[in-house]
Amino acid sequence: MINESALLESKTLRGSVLERTDVLDRVKALSLLPDGMHVTTAMVAAYFQVRVKAIRSLVMDHRAELEANGYHVLTGTELSAFKALSGIQSRTPSLALFSRRAVLNVAMLLRDSEVARQVRVYLLDMEYLARTQPVNNPVPTDTSSLDDRIDQRITHILGKTVVPMFNALIETSGEHRKELIALRTGVQRIERRLHQHHARLKRLEGVRDDRPAVGVMAAMDAMNGSAFERHIAKLLSRDGCTNVVVEGGHGDRGVDVIGLTADGRRLVVQCKRYAPYLSISSPDIQKFIGSAKVLYSAEVALFVATCPFTPDALHLAAETGITAVHRGVLEEWSAGETLKILE
Repeated sequence: MINESALLESKTLRGSVLERTDVLDRVKALSLLPDGMHVTTAMVAAYFQVRVKAIRSLVMDHRAELEANGYHVLTGTELSAFKALSGIQSRTPSLALFSRRAVLNVAMLLRDSEVARQVRVYLLDMEYLARTQPVNNPVPTDTSSLDDRIDQRITHILGKTVVPMFNALIETSGEHRKELIALRTGVQRIERRLHQHHARLKRLEGVRDDRPAVGVMAAMDAMNGSAFERHIAKLLSRDGCTNVVVEGGHGDRGVDVIGLTADGRRLVVQCKRYAPYLSISSPDIQKFIGSAKVLYSAEVALFVATCPFTPDALHLAAETGITAVHRGVLEEWSAGETLKILE
């Protein structure tokens, strides 16, 4: 596997992976201007935790490469139009803008930034996984493959439209809440069966379908800590929990969300929005045990993370009554599944 430092030296290698801009948000949330497409020099410096001077120096050294990938300096009428469109209040005579592609380019050139190094490592890890997946040999189109595509389309509609619609109705409905939850459960069961059927067909064809999901989890990877805690609070409320309060921040005593389950049990949650290549370790669980069991006397304790748990952490959580919600479970929960501990 290629070492991440190779990206610093090889323009050709950098160019081969510039489409993977999703990696930026998987390592750390990238804030964008109101146009949703660009960031300023100061925002790039903040993302990589370096001084603005370092970014400007990098631009001077690699301007042509960065311009080819979306770096642009606005002046005159072009700048005025952009300010009016984006709502930026500034009297500066020029404004340097970076596209997401240009920001990724910076990550592959910036030496003295730990965030940039993490982006390079994660980028090459993802590229390595993509290149080592078996090649899908084309097969003749027939009725079975058409049925398969129809099943996939139905699964997509159920997961992306029907289930979210039920979630919204359940949140606002009082009188028919139980009936709506039962209907949603039925839809989710159909969705799972279609997905399992599709996976079986892929296995029979000798094709692995284990590529990482990028929909629901990509959105969570892009959240900051506070937004992630609010997202978890909404999931709890959706699933019938009451008195849900976000406690995250200074002085939270190791618990980010508190509330009551639908049947009245005391609930506490620890939320960790970590990069997917990190892990929750046993010491993390130990700290949470003290807060959940001693300080809050919790009957239901969830440790929710956007990354995996180490085997020791999972074992300790199981022994002490902590429910470990790792990345895979979190994705299913966000897509509409209900955690068994909350039922």
